[in-house]
Order: sequence, then C-alpha cells, then structure tokens
Amino acid sequence: MDRYVVAGNPVEHSQSPFIHAMFAKATGEAIEYGRLLCPLDGFEPTIRRFAAEGGRGCNVTVPFKFDACTLASTHSDRARLAQAANVLRFDATGWTADNTDGAGLVGDIQRNAGVRIAGRSVLLIGAGGAAAGVLGPLVDAGALRVVVANRSVDKAQLLIARHAELAHARGTQLAATALDAAGEAFDIVVNATATSLAGADVPVAARVLRPGALAIDMMYGPAAAGFMAWAEAHGAVPRDGLGMLVEQAAEAFERWRGVRPPAAQVLAELREVLRAATPVPPPAVPAHGR
Repeated sequence: MDRYVVAGNPVEHSQSPFIHAMFAKATGEAIEYGRLLCPLDGFEPTIRRFAAEGGRGCNVTVPFKFDACTLASTHSDRARLAQAANVLRFDATGWTADNTDGAGLVGDIQRNAGVRIAGRSVLLIGAGGAAAGVLGPLVDAGALRVVVANRSVDKAQLLIARHAELAHARGTQLAATALDAAGEAFDIVVNATATSLAGADVPVAARVLRPGALAIDMMYGPAAAGFMAWAEAHGAVPRDGLGMLVEQAAEAFERWRGVRPPAAQVLAELREVLRAATPVPPPAVPAHGR
C-alpha cells in the first residue's frame, strides 16, 4: 500500500491517522498512514529518508511548515503565497508542496459552522506557518478586513505585504499590529499561535470579541480548552480546530489520490469517537457534603 504520514514535533496527539483511515475506507483507496516524529534539528533528513523508503507524501504540522516549503521543487499557488506548506507529495519527477490549511479553515467556518466570511472583520492571531497558510484564503473568501496581530509586528507586516495584491483585488483591508493593540469587536477571531499547545494564556484582550463572534482555535482537544473557555466567558461562540483539521486533510487526500473524501461524515464520526473517549467528570460535591 502507498504510505503517508503526518510529520511534526510533537505528533503523538495527531488525529490524522484516524481521519485518513476513514477517508481510505470511504473511498476504497488502499493507503497506510502513520505518525512521523521529526527531531527539531532533523526535519529534512527524516523526510528524505521516509521518501527514499517508499513514502508517497506527508502532512506537515508544527513547527516545520516553512521548512517543508523549501524542500519542494514545485509549489501550488497557495503554498507559494504562504511560503509555507503542510502537504508534500513525492513523485518520480520531483516533490510538490501545497498548503491546505486555509481551505480547511474557510471550509470549516462556512460549511460546518455556517458562518459567512464575506463582508466580515477577521482577527488573525499569529504570523507563523499556520497563519501564513490561512491569510490568503480568508482574503479570497471576501473578508472585509483582516488584522494580523503578532508579538513581532515586523513579521506580521511581511506576511500582509505578500498578500497586498490579492487583498487589493478582493477589496479586503489588511493591517498588522502588536498583540496588545489588536483592536476590538471582530466578527471572527482565529488563534493561529501555539499558545494553546503550550498551555499559555490567550495572547489578546477580550475586547477583540464582539458579542456572538466566532472564536476559533486551530488546536483541538484539551489544548483548545483554555481558548474556548475564554471565548465563551466573553460572549463569543467557541470552536476548536477539529473541523479545520478534517477539511484540510480532505484537501490533502484529494491532492494525493485524486478523489474527494466525505469530510463532513468523517468529522461527525471523529467528534463522536473523541467524545466517547473523554471521561465524564464526576458531579461536584459541596464542601459540606464530604
């Protein structure tokens, strides 16, 4: 069977093997999909070894999305614009890099969450590989305004500069700002930083959320719990990154296999599996009843 992996560090938490196994079952494609832990200083040799041993492609997660882009000889338009890749395909004629993160995020927001992006104001927190992959598709979806807030404003400015031509064509306003000057009352807030994975506090003030705003953390599971609790406590609609994960995986699967898998069906099945695997906490016992 053709072999694929999700490559990153850390990677043991990834649900990608389950997702692609379900895609393969639904489409009748014979593939093997696993996890590949890459040393922080050894991404390239690890990936080259996997390809040399017969691997056909890989998904790439933190913190290697910029590195992945440099390994390919051919790039999709969206990978070229992002200068980051989360999908590699290994062919006899060379390697191809793609970035399906943005299509996955937009698909989850609009199809699964039922929220229209066109005409809305969006705050994108972070300017790393994850943010780079989603800015273009957010603009392409017709966002009225996208503000990129990052610890390093210079990095955010470089990111929006690459997207200036697309933003002008779509009529989208772009701005870069520091985290503590992100603004207020956005319709959609996307956390594309690794703060949730590290268990850190949400890096922006609650004023960025308008009442009823959609607040999405690209992480999922326990890692996203803190961000989601923060969003709900401040009147927003919280959402984790599981839907984005499945949608971007569907894009990658189609890129590799030439057939579109049923993303919505697999998302529902995955949420049910994770729900069943999560222990239900016991009811709280009042102090006087112990």
